[in-house]
Amino acid sequence: MVLGARGTTAGTGAVEIARLGGLWRVTRPWHPGLRPHLRSYVGYWEAVPTPYEARLVPTGCATLLISLAEPFTQLRRLGMRDEGSGSIGSLVVGLEDRPAICTHPGGQEAIRVEFTPLGAYRLFGMPMSELTNLAVEIRDVLGPGAGELVERMAATRDWAARFDLLDAALLDRLGLGPDPTAEVDQAWQLLSGSAGAIPIARIAAEVGWSQGYLIRRFTQQIGLTPKASARVLRFRRAVTLLGRGTASLTEISTACGFYDQAHLNREFRAIAGTTPGRMVAARRVEGAVALTRSANSSKTASAEAR
Repeated sequence: MVLGARGTTAGTGAVEIARLGGLWRVTRPWHPGLRPHLRSYVGYWEAVPTPYEARLVPTGCATLLISLAEPFTQLRRLGMRDEGSGSIGSLVVGLEDRPAICTHPGGQEAIRVEFTPLGAYRLFGMPMSELTNLAVEIRDVLGPGAGELVERMAATRDWAARFDLLDAALLDRLGLGPDPTAEVDQAWQLLSGSAGAIPIARIAAEVGWSQGYLIRRFTQQIGLTPKASARVLRFRRAVTLLGRGTASLTEISTACGFYDQAHLNREFRAIAGTTPGRMVAARRVEGAVALTRSANSSKTASAEAR
């Protein structure tokens, strides 16, 4: 455990602070009541404030980002007709099947939480289909109280207190949120458990629904169709295998259910906006792939890119 001026112990366990490249990264054991719904929960701040531009790529999760300092300058989804978000601070991101570009002026300090799709459905209390491929200001999803929460978290320099405040707010919302349909839960477990390899017709048969009805209910609560979810899950498995560096692209293509290496490359371009080789070689920012030289080349703060 490494403790500094911004670290202490409280809540569910000891806060740990570690320097990873250009970031200070803050973690604590997840609260038992949140653990089933989480995939990642980390705080961080820049060791040396540096402007950067980064690519965000789909994870199969929904994201809550609590900005405690400088907001993003812009967040723009590739392949969609919009002008981008403009300046945006704390935000909610639904499930995605295409990349986005974010720019930041430097001086970022934040807490980033990734939820399972159905954990997010309970937390946000709305159809996840309304958040697909969107980054939305936190108040627009969680209400004006979310803004007050962010202000309270930013006002304290104690990371344990910040985590305590956020844990309490998340637990309150989860307790009030809608329960996912059992069949959708089962369908997601089957699909994610196979890394997107199981046919949709088989999933429909397993849960006892028609394919059309499964697609409608699944999309409403997960945010992507079963087919789109399967593509993202196969992509994520390929990213994991690439990161290990022990298999060729041909072997990865076969293992992840792509027709061939050309199919793998096409899917990477569609989902991540880059090639497998360039993605592996890219520098990492917390939760993203750095694109520009303005990004600190030592910011390698996560094992996988978003």
